[in-house]
Amino acid sequence: MKRAILCALLILGLGATPLYAWDSFGHMQVAYIAYQKLTPAMQARVWELLKLNPDFATWETTIPAGTSDADKQVMIFMLAATWADQIKYTSPYKDRFTDEPGDPNKPDGATSSQNIGYTDLYRHRYWHFVDQAFTQDHTALPATPQPNAQTQIAAFRAVLASTSPDPLKSYDLVWLLHIVGDVHQPLHCSTRVSASMHDGDSGGNGVKVTPGGKLHSYWDDVVGNFANPDVPDYPAVIAAAKALAPATASLANKKQEATWVDESFNYTKSKVYKTPVKAKPDGGPFTLTTAYETKAKTLANQRVALAGARLANLINQELK
Repeated sequence: MKRAILCALLILGLGATPLYAWDSFGHMQVAYIAYQKLTPAMQARVWELLKLNPDFATWETTIPAGTSDADKQVMIFMLAATWADQIKYTSPYKDRFTDEPGDPNKPDGATSSQNIGYTDLYRHRYWHFVDQAFTQDHTALPATPQPNAQTQIAAFRAVLASTSPDPLKSYDLVWLLHIVGDVHQPLHCSTRVSASMHDGDSGGNGVKVTPGGKLHSYWDDVVGNFANPDVPDYPAVIAAAKALAPATASLANKKQEATWVDESFNYTKSKVYKTPVKAKPDGGPFTLTTAYETKAKTLANQRVALAGARLANLINQELK
């Protein structure tokens, strides 16, 4: 038991260090929903690909004793959806600017968009979001940095549909399991630019709120989190995912990642930066109202369900 908890802590990084974009609970919900919609052939195919991940053996140690093989495969699929966040906190993975000045959240140079598989030990933090700018006070808008989550979804799904070798498909699959969920979180597709924040507020990370600390963190956590932050509670995630209203087919069938990003971007303006957050000063602090929190929870649950359905469609239709 102690070994399992230790391994979960090392891999999940869920202790003192915060995670991003729905947190692990939400990402695992997205993955659970997607897995239920995969064809049996695709469930078998992704299992073979996930076994190529360098952390697969450690993932297995987090599975409760006595779990059936079928349930184990579901749980590891769920856990794999958190891998792109977990490498932010573990070695041998590193930021490009570990030993030199620079912002690891901003792409810089040819390695920023490379897609070479598990030999790539860069964390590529900028693959998790799209800093598409908007303003509420007519401040000039900066260009959207690339590569970003939208460009990488396009690149990774192209590999899944190609004759590329399985080790590369495995790497791209685990990234897709994660960043398809990322782009359905509104604050992963926007940055608010203002007279006091010419470079943007980094998807709400520059805005203080109560509860949540930061507006971005509030939206990451709004779908739920683990009662025990050290160990993934698979039954809790599964129960929460089952309780969500399913996405409508018409929305789930929207295939283009640009559409997913635009939806989130528009929700940022229409739902996220609303009273009390719309008030000045731009960086807060703001106290979120019960009405705001209720609407945020409803929207977040809808986006999680939709992300799961779209992820399943992507894998079913494109993975070879």
